[in-house]
Parts: sequence; structure tokens; C-alpha cells
Amino acid sequence: MNETNTSGWTVLDTAHEALRDIVRAVPAPDLGRPTPCADWNVTQVIQHAAGDQLAYASSITGEPGPDFNPFDPSGKLDGTPMDLLDPCVSACAAAWATIGGDADQVPVPVPPGSLKPETGAGAAALDAAVHAWDIAVATGQASPLTPDLARTLLDVAVQIVEPLREYGAYAAAIEHTGTDDVAALLRYLGRDPRWTA
Repeated sequence: MNETNTSGWTVLDTAHEALRDIVRAVPAPDLGRPTPCADWNVTQVIQHAAGDQLAYASSITGEPGPDFNPFDPSGKLDGTPMDLLDPCVSACAAAWATIGGDADQVPVPVPPGSLKPETGAGAAALDAAVHAWDIAVATGQASPLTPDLARTLLDVAVQIVEPLREYGAYAAAIEHTGTDDVAALLRYLGRDPRWTA
């Protein structure tokens, strides 16, 4: 598989493209920089994001998921960040390409274990896009989140995030006022939109 593979789900393909573009542009000296994910550096967020995308693929295909715990990333890479990320994102896209919009439910690696297809694809996209933002702000890159993407992802987030907070996957929401869609998404996910390294 290669990165020309797409899932056919626009939100997921958009998020995957953002994650790939951001990770591809990370300079090697920045891999150890801190990120908005407390206690994780850039390498660890890349590992986590890659593992999560492979977990979404595995839920659909039944093939092996990540051979490491995405919630306890080592911070050590064998090869480049793209050597790790690209096959995981490609596997996720290929798995979702087998799912039609008329499916009743799709297995996912987050509670409750299955979701409507558009919500499940959005859940995988949420993970990819938000971690792309984490890596971008940690390494001085422009945010990959657009207002349109943020609105779509916030709709998904309000459907799936609350149970995940219990597992530490997301911090408590931060109060938001105003009309900035990107800030609304980030604050709902417990992130400070003005975070800097």
C-alpha cells in the first residue's frame, strides 16, 4: 500500500493528508520537542497517532493491530517517522475503503466498540487531525485544522469523547466562548488553542 490509497470518506482522507503532511515536515531536531499532549514529545505523539490509525484498521479487518501500546509510546523510532506512520495510515484508509455508507455499524477501537459508519470514519479522522495539530504547534508549523474540518470533527467528538475521558484519552473540556470553530474543537478536547512549546 502507498499514500495514494484513500478511504473514500472525505473527512478521514482530509485528516490523513494533514497528518502525513505535518509529520513529513518535522525536522529531525524537533522530534524531542514537547507537545500539547502532557508528558509526550513529538516522536511519542507520532507513535501514538500511527498506532491509533492501525487500531482502527485492525478493528475492521481483524488483522494485527500495533505491536506496541499507543498509550505508552517509547519515543524511539526504527527508521523515520514516515516509515512508521505511512503504513498505518494506508492500512486505515484501505480498511475504511471497504465500508459503505449503508452499513449499519462498523467495529471501532473506542467505546462502545461499534459506531455508525460516518461516525466511525469521523472518529478515526478526529484522532489523526488533532494529533496533526499537536505535532504542528510543537514544531512551529501552521495548524492543519480548518473551520470546516473542525466543525465536522466537533460533531463527532461530542458523540464519542466523554467515555474516552475516563480512560485519559482526552483531558477535561475547557470552557469556550466565541465563534472560532477550531478553538471550540480544541477546547472541547481539553487543549489550549494558544499552546506554545
